[in-house]
Amino acid sequence: MSHMQSYIQPDLSDARLATARRYQMLIGGKSVDAQSGKVIERQSPGHVGKTVGVWPEASAEDVKLAVGAAREAFDTGPWPRMSGAERSTIMLHIAQKIVDHADELALAECLEVGKPISQAKGEILYCADLWTYAAGQARALEGQSHNNIGDDRLGLVLREPVGVVGIITPWNFPFIIASERVPWSIGAGCTVVLKPSELTSGTSIMMAEIARKAGLPDGVFNVVTGYGDPAGQTLAEDPRTDMVAFTGSVRVGTRLAEIAARQVKRVGLELGGKGPQIVFADADLDAAADGIAYGVYHNAGQCCISGSRLLVHEDIRDDLLARVLDISRRVPFGDPLNERTKIGAMISRQHLEKVDGYVKAGRADGAEVLIGGAAEAEHGLFFQPTVFQGVRPEMAIAREEIFGPVLSTIGFRTAEQAVALANDSEYGLSASVWSTNLENAMQTIRRIKAGRCWINSVIDGTAELPIGGYKKSGLGRELGRYGFDEYSQFKGVHVTFGKPPAWFGG
Repeated sequence: MSHMQSYIQPDLSDARLATARRYQMLIGGKSVDAQSGKVIERQSPGHVGKTVGVWPEASAEDVKLAVGAAREAFDTGPWPRMSGAERSTIMLHIAQKIVDHADELALAECLEVGKPISQAKGEILYCADLWTYAAGQARALEGQSHNNIGDDRLGLVLREPVGVVGIITPWNFPFIIASERVPWSIGAGCTVVLKPSELTSGTSIMMAEIARKAGLPDGVFNVVTGYGDPAGQTLAEDPRTDMVAFTGSVRVGTRLAEIAARQVKRVGLELGGKGPQIVFADADLDAAADGIAYGVYHNAGQCCISGSRLLVHEDIRDDLLARVLDISRRVPFGDPLNERTKIGAMISRQHLEKVDGYVKAGRADGAEVLIGGAAEAEHGLFFQPTVFQGVRPEMAIAREEIFGPVLSTIGFRTAEQAVALANDSEYGLSASVWSTNLENAMQTIRRIKAGRCWINSVIDGTAELPIGGYKKSGLGRELGRYGFDEYSQFKGVHVTFGKPPAWFGG
């Protein structure tokens, strides 16, 4: 192992691995299997050979049933017609039940995704806060009135739910990303069909079951589990869905946008990223080093807002890298069920090999691996925390989304160079700036084309602030008050008092 990194070998005898949990989809308020009887078995990526979840493999017909249930719930059910206060009350119950089941949810998320158990628990509690915020805003949604268009006229802008929303989520943060979309869509009065990744579907089903027990009417929140083809594609193509919301790769997002365009259907996309972390010479280097390590190693680097490009001022490059390397040696990675673990597993062997391929390509292009650079895959699918230096902007490791714990380092001399390097990407999802000069940091952030930015922090989040991308990183915004606009229609109403005008002299 490179430079004595802190690897924690998985304990395959852990009692929590003894039994695989079996799930059913939720369609129209009923728990159902796939009509074909087919299932998908999920093995823990952190524990080779251990099956941890089994869920249905939905066909196109299963998805159509779910869309039909959501359509009926929207067109004739009570949910879109409830007051904001009524919807808010049920959503608050959901938030509390998420807290009540946090340990159970965290264990399932840990085993399915391979993320550390402590991280999974924190994420579940964060999701409860997302639901709480959305519940509060659900009763504060408003339109507008225009009382200045004449004594005999009044203008109104009515906010209405967009309708049936198909939501397709990825495997890396299944509970978080569903919680970034579902509460905002149903809070606006929509109904939902959620199609999680076939690799990590269990906690999405658990979320829907919690919602049902909390009093959410049948058909408002449906979950179908299966592969992108046919389940995801059927969900996007069904003319009864009014909107498709997707988080994932640019390749799939582009395809879904094409499907939506053919039907002139609304689409919301949060796609890939290659986030820069810019460190100026006046930065607090200890804080920056810790943030840089967290930004690239969080969720084993399988994070679209990962800070995977380190852009560092040449005067402090060696000093900063020494601190990052020290953290990289000490940070525990390996067994997701161990409370000490900070970096968990790769989602699949195929993805592990993809990350390894990028590292080999970086070496072949002339970049130097300072630490890590290899897999630990005998007992679980792990990749060592890895740092490159000598990276040139044109290299694949500097341009493409690796989605692993791999940091590429590039130096700069001036703020103008730093901004140019940061913007030299087809992505624009996230960026961090490290500087004790707030004016410099703020002016730099203003010039970076990215939708989610931090100053002296990284991968921080709160329900109040919107998230989303520039360029190929996506369309639309989630969270905050802006998130409700994604799932709302706005209707202009002109009201005339008294006798209307005689347009043709009648």
